[in-house]
Amino acid sequence: MSDEERDGVKLTNLDQPLFDGADATKRDLVDYLDAMSERIIPGLAGRPLSVLRVRPGQEPFMQKNVPKYTPDWIRTVSLWAETSRRQVSYALCDDRRTLLWFGNQRAVEYHPPLLAGEHPTHLVLDLDPPEADAFGHVVAAAKLVREALANLGLAGAVKTSGAKGLHIFVPLREHGIEDVAAATRALAVHAEKLDPAIATTAYIREDRGGKVFLDSTRAGGATVVAAYSPRVRPGTPVSFPLSWDALDDVTPRDFTVKTAPALLGDSDPWADAMPEPQELPADLIAEGHTIPVARVAAMHEGKRRKREQRSES
Repeated sequence: MSDEERDGVKLTNLDQPLFDGADATKRDLVDYLDAMSERIIPGLAGRPLSVLRVRPGQEPFMQKNVPKYTPDWIRTVSLWAETSRRQVSYALCDDRRTLLWFGNQRAVEYHPPLLAGEHPTHLVLDLDPPEADAFGHVVAAAKLVREALANLGLAGAVKTSGAKGLHIFVPLREHGIEDVAAATRALAVHAEKLDPAIATTAYIREDRGGKVFLDSTRAGGATVVAAYSPRVRPGTPVSFPLSWDALDDVTPRDFTVKTAPALLGDSDPWADAMPEPQELPADLIAEGHTIPVARVAAMHEGKRRKREQRSES
């Protein structure tokens, strides 16, 4: 039977393949979200949600604005989107029923913002390897970040991105957006200095020299894929929490919509690993305010290089 109903949500076409290379059906996605709902929802609740959907025969697309056919029982919040210069009606995924509805819409990835209200709840570094099969290098870079945090009297939790890298989350007490963004830049520089042969803060890809990129731009209103969220990648991997001690023994491909629930049992390692909210050191924030925003610096550098090329030619 391809159709059924759960928690008042009609589920359709469950036996269809999820996407090319998924090694999973729509039923596998819905079953996974249902089994993991109590672990996924705390990271989504109350936050304007963006999702990555996959429709049969179409390219994946990011959905922010809820469609017109969205049920009236789904909570939404209307926010001004600076990039599109319009009001956007975001869903708030606060319960199992809403998550099941998203699963039936073939929403595979769940991207909440780091903000709760006006304040960031976490500082996040996104560790991106130079190539797909370089997870060992990402692990080495993560250990540098952990050491840099410890030197600052801070602690964080780590998870796979569900793709090829790692995310390090540092829960925060109340800080302003700009101060958290500054502290994120400074933390990346501290980690880079511990071993610049492994890690780099170079935003322009060709400047990274085969090193792991410590991406400090996930700040302010930026979104980061939620813990336990599936990803639109071959095999449908999920963003999975890890203990610091386990980093050397796993790869991101170990955790998929089919394998992850059985690995957890009744546990929620993301909630268990997350430290209490912490105060960012004032000197770290001050240092960060002296470091240029990576995207802005890269844009200016790109223009400078183009001018050089033109003058040389």
